[in-house]
Parts: sequence; structure tokens; C-alpha cells
Amino acid sequence: MTLVLVFLGFGYMRGWLRLRSTSPPAIGALRAAGFLLALVLIWIAAASPSAWADWPLLTAHMIQHLLLMSLVPPLIWLAEPLRVVLYALPSPLAESVVLRIVRSRPIPRLGRLLGHPFVCWVAATAALVAWHVPALLMLSMQSNAWHAIEHASFLAGGLLFWWPVVQPWPTSSTEPRWSIVLYLFLATLPCDALSGFLVFSERIAYPMYSSAHRHATLSALDDQQLAGALMWTAVTIIYLVAAVIVATRSLSRSSLLVEVPSALDVVCDLQSGLVP
Repeated sequence: MTLVLVFLGFGYMRGWLRLRSTSPPAIGALRAAGFLLALVLIWIAAASPSAWADWPLLTAHMIQHLLLMSLVPPLIWLAEPLRVVLYALPSPLAESVVLRIVRSRPIPRLGRLLGHPFVCWVAATAALVAWHVPALLMLSMQSNAWHAIEHASFLAGGLLFWWPVVQPWPTSSTEPRWSIVLYLFLATLPCDALSGFLVFSERIAYPMYSSAHRHATLSALDDQQLAGALMWTAVTIIYLVAAVIVATRSLSRSSLLVEVPSALDVVCDLQSGLVP
């Protein structure tokens, strides 16, 4: 996985530099740096030596979940990787293969289906709830393959969830941007329910962590409450910041739409006064 992430980083930077030389203001350096940071966070959560720290600590598992679902996906979509990949590939391959596939009739339909807010919300919620069921969490702890599937589903669910929020190229949504604020609010509800249960529960929800804490200074119940509090706080802050950004941009666009007709009215009044 480390080699794959390094390859993706080099490929993205190759396409970004070619795109920047063609149209300098296309994608800023901060967004490109965000993509590289996202790859580093994926490595920390799924491929680094500390990736297996979620076995003795539920808090470590929660950190991995937050990285893969709440931080990495928006950084990836803000960097517009689908647009950059066209410049990373050789021109004949990008024009004859990739663009034809993207422009074929089934692909836009599939994109509209997968990018629908309801589908994205359900996918992210399903990944969140399913992998916090004790039986499935235990399965992922006992099998390397299921552990990788768990991480992959967290990342895929996060990418789907943040798609309608960021709307990267070539997304073209007709949904009003104000609905995304409600979308983000509704997304906090399952997270709040799960984190509230972990924080206020007086019993251990995941028995497999009881044996892991026999020689630890942090008890299994304290670890569970810390994991729930971390999820509650992080999700609330991240989604609130995203909602504020979306609302601010919606207001600025609305003000521009109001100012343009008023400016045109002023010009028309001046013309009517100057020209008989």
C-alpha cells in the first residue's frame, strides 16, 4: 500500500504540474498539498506501523475511522483528482480512452446516481454503523483481509459522502446548495447516537477490548468513553465548518445574483435619462 500511495502522489503531481503550465489558476498549490496530505493520512491510518494500534485501543480505531471518513475525502475532492488524471496520462491515452469512457452515456447516469445526496448519506451511514457492530468489529480485528475491507469501506463511504458537499469536477448538481447544510446536519445524527452511546454507557460494548486492557493504564471503559468523545467532538467541528463554508458561499452567490439586476437597472435608468 505504501508503494501504491507513493505512485499516486507522483502521478498526481505530474498531472498537476502539466495542468498548471497549461492554465495556471486551475488548481491552487494548497489543494495539491492537501491531496498529498490525504495520502499521508491514509498511510498513517492503514499502512503505517501504528495502523494496528486499534487492536488494544478503541480510541486508535476511532482515529483511523475519522481520518478515512472525515478528513481524507474532502482533501482528495478539493484537489480535483479526476481532472488532474487527464493530464497525468499520456495525451493519446487520455483522449482516446479516458475521455470516451467519461463521455459515454452510462457513466454520467451512474455518476448522478452515486452522487445523489440520499445515496451518499446512506452509504456513509451504513459503513459507520456496520463496522461498529461488535461482531463485525471483532471479525476485522481477527483477519487481515477483513481489516483491509473495513478501511476500504470507510474510505469509500467517506468519498461518497463528501462528493455532494465538495462537488469536484466534473460534477454538475442541480440541487440547491442550502440543502447541503441540512445534509450535513442529518449526517451528524448517526454519529451523535453512536458516540453518545459509547460515552454514557456503563458497560463495555466491545468485549474483545477487555482482555487487551489487562495490563494497560487506561481501562476498557475509559478507552470506550474517550473514543466516543473524540468522535462526537471531531465530527461536530468538521461538519460545522463545512456547513458554514457552504452557507457563506451560498449567501455570496445570492448577493451577486441580486446585485447584477440592480446594476443593470441603474445603467438602464442612466441611458433613459441621457438618451431621449
